[in-house]
Amino acid sequence: MGQPGIGEHRAAGESELPPGQRLQRGWPVTHYGPVPKFRPERWEFRVFGATADGDKHCWNHEQFSALPFSTVVADLHCVTKYSMLGAEWGGVPARTVLELAPPADDVTHVMVWAEYGFSANMRLSDFASDRTIFATHKDGELLTAEHGFPLRLVVPHLYAWKGPKWVRGVEYMKADRRGFWEERGYHNIGDPWTEQRYSYQEEPGDGPEF
Repeated sequence: MGQPGIGEHRAAGESELPPGQRLQRGWPVTHYGPVPKFRPERWEFRVFGATADGDKHCWNHEQFSALPFSTVVADLHCVTKYSMLGAEWGGVPARTVLELAPPADDVTHVMVWAEYGFSANMRLSDFASDRTIFATHKDGELLTAEHGFPLRLVVPHLYAWKGPKWVRGVEYMKADRRGFWEERGYHNIGDPWTEQRYSYQEEPGDGPEF
């Protein structure tokens, strides 16, 4: 995936914290369940569901690693109330995946799938942001297994649970459906700037209609 360059990092003071968040020095390890063992010969990234051509699109690890490498400097806001500011994330932009495996015209949402059946749903517009990235690196270094190696999604404008670790694929959907944490009481959208933390805060239209 090319070699990452070290970009300029913005100073922490140049970025505001969303309401209810605190500045974190360092990067805590937070996840549910064990850390999966990476087996490159078995690893596959899939795009499926309502694709434009009706087919499933797959890349093995070597093929995915050969996709164009890009970087985004962005914050990470965890629903547990810590924020990490100004990290450089390197990897494959979500827009690249959308270009290589386009969704059908009536797709409105995606489900991002990870190891152990973990999932996170989001609006297609959130996934298609030019700052959403399938990260392999942070600050020029490969992610550790605990932080999601070989691949994690980073969606800077949403709470971090919307960016799963150990991603394995994306499902295009014509209707919204709750993911793992959304089924367990977390907000269906997850905007940190309006503190959309929990499902009881949802307004009409924020969640699936069924």
